[in-house]
Amino acid sequence: MTEQTGLASGSVVFRAKGLTKIYRMGEVAVHALRGIDLELFAGELVVLLGPSGSGKSTLLNILGGLDTPSGGQVYYLDRDLSAVDENVLTRFRRDHVGFVFQFYNLIPSLTARENVAAVTEIARAPMRPEDALALVGLGERLDHFPAQLSGGEQQRVAIARAIAKNPAVLLCDEPTGALDSRTGVVVLEALEQVNRELGTLTVLITHNAGIADMADRVIRLSDGRIVDERRNSVKKAAKELSW
Repeated sequence: MTEQTGLASGSVVFRAKGLTKIYRMGEVAVHALRGIDLELFAGELVVLLGPSGSGKSTLLNILGGLDTPSGGQVYYLDRDLSAVDENVLTRFRRDHVGFVFQFYNLIPSLTARENVAAVTEIARAPMRPEDALALVGLGERLDHFPAQLSGGEQQRVAIARAIAKNPAVLLCDEPTGALDSRTGVVVLEALEQVNRELGTLTVLITHNAGIADMADRVIRLSDGRIVDERRNSVKKAAKELSW
């Protein structure tokens, strides 16, 4: 079992079959996903790699219940997320998924501790905000406001907020996209530690090939399709990365 999630290491968390997504923009149909077959496993750190427009964010949003597919199925454990209503998806997001985005979306008037507590107050079995912040290396910055924190520190507060509800899944959309490489590596170290210590399935999307070396598995997308998948025989530590 992974430490926090209660899922057996290596068990299938997500299974997608023939996943498609079409966005209609007036007369134009944009095919964002074109038949994705995918399995993601408990405890993995997976990098979804590809250029802008390859379908990475669309896939991540469907896995996280923020969007629904046009066709195909996506299962979380044994539940078909493509066949449930918005209320079920809302509960799924609240109880099982932590999100980290490129921009931190912290509440400026709240301290780091209070930003994390805003999530733990509605979670079923949360961590203490102090413990979540300590895990990402911010145990000394609990009472600082976002304006008093660097960009990298704000992103680590956002990670602490995402993990504080003890999600089975952590979905990260370009989490280092707004940061320089040195600060980005510190943020990636925090994600690496969460994955290692909590056993949280961590899916990180990026267009930056250098980040792929820290993953257990790298899945490359292009034009809405998976075009390559590989397992890293040797994972690099985040601190060894550069781009």
